[in-house]
Amino acid sequence: MFSPLEQFENHYLAKSLLSAHLGLSGGGTTLGVTAWVNTAVLLGLVWLGLSRARITPATGGVQTLVEGWWSTLTGVIRQQLDQDQRFTPLLVWTFGWIGLTNLAGMIPFGFTVTSHLSVTLFLALGFNLGFLFWGLTYHRLRFFGLFVPSGVPVVLLPLIVVIEVVSYCIRPVSLALRLFANMMAGHTLMHILVGFLTGAPVLTTLLVGVAIFAVTLFEFAIALLQAYVFVVLCCIYIRDALEPGH
Repeated sequence: MFSPLEQFENHYLAKSLLSAHLGLSGGGTTLGVTAWVNTAVLLGLVWLGLSRARITPATGGVQTLVEGWWSTLTGVIRQQLDQDQRFTPLLVWTFGWIGLTNLAGMIPFGFTVTSHLSVTLFLALGFNLGFLFWGLTYHRLRFFGLFVPSGVPVVLLPLIVVIEVVSYCIRPVSLALRLFANMMAGHTLMHILVGFLTGAPVLTTLLVGVAIFAVTLFEFAIALLQAYVFVVLCCIYIRDALEPGH
């Protein structure tokens, strides 16, 4: 019986001649090729939006999309990081890539890269380790003040420090699980609803069709919302690295 989880399986798309002679699997995987295609599409959108950019306000097209994407995210980042905008290009790109990847998985026969925990954990660990090294490089021992909240009684200080350290280490796991679980759960639900259409009566088909339409709109919002949440949480973690004593 076909499982709704089969849509998330990662397969080799081809085998190279060398791999075939050695008896090993080779070639690009569904996950890898899709990730690179999504990256190329996003780069193409950015290039189209900036290659013919005009000083006057754009009235439509790719330039409007890119400008709206940039201005919206810079506003969010400014709220979180005040005037420090050093990480703005990285965070704007991160939102765009995650959002496009989430939406690409909603296309029929599409593959959702962010439904794999290995991808989301790689992103979360990469950001968190980067922020950790940044904080240690610029603040050195003062960075560990992040784990010692001010005003805590001396008796409770060892326990509070342990809790803060464990909480800091869990950050990338929770960040990765949030994105991964939302993408997998939503796409699985859509697939199950589509399965109900096979051989169903007309009335049932109409009801399921309405449910699929509603879930699709909901998933569209969730796809962008999860990219937004990922970036906002990264901003909070960056703030801890920039101001460990705040």
